[in-house]
Amino acid sequence: MKIKVLLGLLCVIYGLFVYFLTITKPPKLWGIGKIQAFVKVLGNTGTNIFFYIWGTGFIALGVWLFIK
Repeated sequence: MKIKVLLGLLCVIYGLFVYFLTITKPPKLWGIGKIQAFVKVLGNTGTNIFFYIWGTGFIALGVWLFIK
């Protein structure tokens, strides 16, 4: 398996995991100080949008690596 394909797959999995965490908001992970700092600065909706963009970026990177 080529390294780009493996990295692409890992990026897609990570992006989907970010989506999952953003949708479910598990209290143990959502209560982490770094995430709470995002919530304090951006608000709850802004934090959700940020994480959706972050996840989408990694999925796009993964697809790009996968097809390249």
